[in-house]
Amino acid sequence: MDLVTGGAGFIGSHLVDELVRQGRQVRVLDDFSTGRMEHLAGVRDRVEVLQGDILDPVAVGAAMAGVRRVFHQAALRSVPRSVADPGTTNRVNVDGTLNVLVAARDAGIERVVFASSSSVYGSAPALPLREDQCPAPVSPYAVSKLAGEHYCQVFTRLYGLRTVALRYFNVFGPRQDPGSQYATVIPRFLAAALEGEGVEVHGDGRQSRDFTYVANVVLANCLAAESERAAGQVLNVAGGGRHSLREVLALVEALVGRRVARRHLPPRPGDVRHTLADIDKARRLLGYEVRVDFAEGLRRLLATLGPAPARMGAAG
Repeated sequence: MDLVTGGAGFIGSHLVDELVRQGRQVRVLDDFSTGRMEHLAGVRDRVEVLQGDILDPVAVGAAMAGVRRVFHQAALRSVPRSVADPGTTNRVNVDGTLNVLVAARDAGIERVVFASSSSVYGSAPALPLREDQCPAPVSPYAVSKLAGEHYCQVFTRLYGLRTVALRYFNVFGPRQDPGSQYATVIPRFLAAALEGEGVEVHGDGRQSRDFTYVANVVLANCLAAESERAAGQVLNVAGGGRHSLREVLALVEALVGRRVARRHLPPRPGDVRHTLADIDKARRLLGYEVRVDFAEGLRRLLATLGPAPARMGAAG
């Protein structure tokens, strides 16, 4: 059996779908603070769902019963939220991860795949970002994810718990909430374009990201759960290129057929200027390749959001 913490969330629910498709038994542990039961609607009759908090060692320990592999996706993922409330981010992402690792060790789990973040690199001067570069986090969220990586590696060395940490780069796809205060740029941009509204752009819009469609992240998790060479490693998981916010808006406008008004605001504290991943290590150790590129990912996401009357017109 596989356990997916945060399995009712954005990334976790896509991973659950794939594991079920592979014919695996799946258990979800989620406190439903940000996850939604409707994300599991397509597989609800084929998965076991436990409502529980990773900060509760008893709940986490009970969730490990009969489990072989753990995909630890549960987290508070927002940089702005961590800047506003570093204590809660630390408790969930550091204390919660430690609870998961202790319970996995005690239950004799074969593999833990940990969801880390590209934010651990900070504003690194050289691109692309490689796993052997010194991390330089600039937000409490980034610090919490780096701490989780170190805990994973310590548990591998000390206790023989086979862990893999995956540094996700700006994941996007269906089931992200564009209305959230902490929504990422792509769902916000698409929602605004479809609804004929303007968007807020923090900074000059030239900042760039290595946006990664969620199917690529799911693939990396599945590969990491089986790769013998990846145990104890930290690996970048990314989309293979970078795009500025201006480029993203231009592509959104072309896809939707509608001009999107911009309102520029000051840069947000804790945000980095550019990200671009070197994914060679994931290629070598996992056999990872980008299956859905950025433009195709945008098209797939847009297809799930419903029709827009303006799509037939030209962008003006």
